[in-house]
Amino acid sequence: MNAPRLTPADIDAAILTEQFHVFPGTTMTVCCLTLQNGFNVIGESAAASPENFNEMIGRKIAHENARNKIWPLQVYLLREALHRSKN
Repeated sequence: MNAPRLTPADIDAAILTEQFHVFPGTTMTVCCLTLQNGFNVIGESAAASPENFNEMIGRKIAHENARNKIWPLQVYLLREALHRSKN
């Protein structure tokens, strides 16, 4: 495959910082990923049962959910760059 494409490393490189917040008294965990250009992407997770809540697992799932939202954004940017290079 020689055509331009995105890799998981490209997605990770787009992330500048990450912040997490667990809302007091809940199992709701939110991850805010700030991208290199300053745009923010949010992911969330919540345990169905408070007895099963594990903050590290909540962070992992929220991070994955936020990271998955970066793919379509980066695909759009790549597609736009490819389009502009043809014109």
